[in-house]
Amino acid sequence: MAQINLIPYQVETYKDHADEIPAGVQLIKAPDKWRKGYKGNQVVVAVIDTGCDTTHPDLADRIIGGRNFSRENYGLSTDLSDENGHGTHVAGTIAANLNDNGVVGVAPKAKLLILKAFDKEGKGELESIIQSIQYAIRWRGNRNERVRVISMSCGTSQNNKRLHQAIQQAVKHNILVVCAAGNSGDGIGNTTEKNYPGYYKEVLQVGAVDFDLKLADFSNTNDEIDMVAPGVKIKSTYPGNKYATMSGTSMATPHVAGAAAVIIEQMEKEFGRKLTEPEIYGQLVKATIPLQYSKRIEGNGLLMLGSDSSSSNQNSTLSQGKPYIISEASI
Repeated sequence: MAQINLIPYQVETYKDHADEIPAGVQLIKAPDKWRKGYKGNQVVVAVIDTGCDTTHPDLADRIIGGRNFSRENYGLSTDLSDENGHGTHVAGTIAANLNDNGVVGVAPKAKLLILKAFDKEGKGELESIIQSIQYAIRWRGNRNERVRVISMSCGTSQNNKRLHQAIQQAVKHNILVVCAAGNSGDGIGNTTEKNYPGYYKEVLQVGAVDFDLKLADFSNTNDEIDMVAPGVKIKSTYPGNKYATMSGTSMATPHVAGAAAVIIEQMEKEFGRKLTEPEIYGQLVKATIPLQYSKRIEGNGLLMLGSDSSSSNQNSTLSQGKPYIISEASI
């Protein structure tokens, strides 16, 4: 049976306590949107990953539903437990609560649909991924909510037709699919490293930079990169009510997925209608600034949610590497 794995990532540190807006969330200037009232309110993001610690205090009330498609506790569809940690970390970067404790995600009012497709070793079957995507397309909430964004940080070197078709179907249903570029890069921009589903034209493929806005050495480069986001030493939620700092394009991807939720809320309020998938993608591209790398490295540039985002403002982001304490008053 064909297999697909989590993109390898590095765990830097574990902590029992946190009380900050993570540096990556600051770097993309998500708090600028929060001050204007845009926090991804009620936008549903499906996270196809290793599950999630659904009791984590930063995540518990952000989760709107879920299903287990993995072979771990196979047949127990309600088992969303995360024995790996990757899924919980990704979920926190997308939507951890702004509650004066712990960490906060890019879209702290978004809702998470947890689709467990990988086991504790980060291994999954292609069929589980396909089923997760199909479920995300069909899913409806109690108030007829629909999935608007899918976040996936997995990869295979094989181009699978059925996986591609599932993603194409999601896009046709106006779901933005955000995927990690992969961590097999060599730090050289003119070489090509392909990782599927990230390399498919229909997805938004995310590369990683550090807090000095330098390309992460591990980040894949290719001609389908759409943008880059913080992916080095990213602090987020971890199972057991803990926190961890991790590195990888897996960590860059949820910054963009969360940003999509914020942009959907803002733009749909301004336009007075639902956005199509190409419109969501276009609005995200508008929220980037160039880093002067080649397109194969940065695509359209660094994700930057702040209203003053522009190339002339690029240098001001360099001071954003240190986290600051969470406080509702501060935003």
